[in-house]
Amino acid sequence: MPDQIAGLPELRGDCGSCFGLCCVALPFAASADFALDKPAGRPCPNLADDHRCGIHARLRDKGFTGCTVYDCFGAGQKVSRHTFGGQDWRTAPTDLARRMSDVFPVVRQLHELLWYLTEALSLPAARSVHPELRRALAKTERLTLLSAEDLAALDVAGHRSEINVLLLRTSELVRARAAGGKGKKGGKGKDRRGADLMGARLRGADLRGATLRGAYLIAADLTGADLRDADMIGSDLRDADLSDADLTGAFFLTQPQVNAARGNTGTKLPGTLNRPGHWTGAAGE
Repeated sequence: MPDQIAGLPELRGDCGSCFGLCCVALPFAASADFALDKPAGRPCPNLADDHRCGIHARLRDKGFTGCTVYDCFGAGQKVSRHTFGGQDWRTAPTDLARRMSDVFPVVRQLHELLWYLTEALSLPAARSVHPELRRALAKTERLTLLSAEDLAALDVAGHRSEINVLLLRTSELVRARAAGGKGKKGGKGKDRRGADLMGARLRGADLRGATLRGAYLIAADLTGADLRDADMIGSDLRDADLSDADLTGAFFLTQPQVNAARGNTGTKLPGTLNRPGHWTGAAGE
């Protein structure tokens, strides 16, 4: 796998090569994100016979905003085409369909780790840990190729903990560069790991090089904020306003996070991410 994240189809969801696994395996509860309750393993009532969403173009209008912000990082096609060799859960034995639902969330977590590791390898400031990152990447890729039985028994949490050590080191190196010198704390000392910033007024805030790992930024006003070189891993950006914000160089930021936020044409995103279709035009439009 190359040391660049852009253009890696295996780490991006390909619904045409999947059997709608996210619409079957994952549970959701009636809320602002979903219009109804659905237990894990039961197909969504909107899932058509061809494994496509019957209301895809109207998901937000129909109360399924949660579906529009989801991405499997390519786990759907991996499980559908590799792990189960192209077997369709609709026609497969009941026990096999159940195993597909059990394995999909595991592979999804592994593919998310592949995304982070591949991005870390694209960051020049983290060059000193690239050998370790490559080994971790290769190991994680091997895990995704395990049998369904081995995947179901895999200690994913333990593997995530191992990878997190490397991702934390990567973050320190990148943010130290943003701070302008070795040994300095990234983001001028802005450590917002796990911070409760729900609804916070951060318009125009200088968060360059900050760590926002796991921060709750739900409905926060980040209009015009400087988020360059910020560590965004696990940040909850649901309904956060990123209009005119600068996220150039922000790392460990994923498409689902961006999809969950609000923004406009003035929002600057890393080149690896797409501008969501529901975002607005320029400020004031």
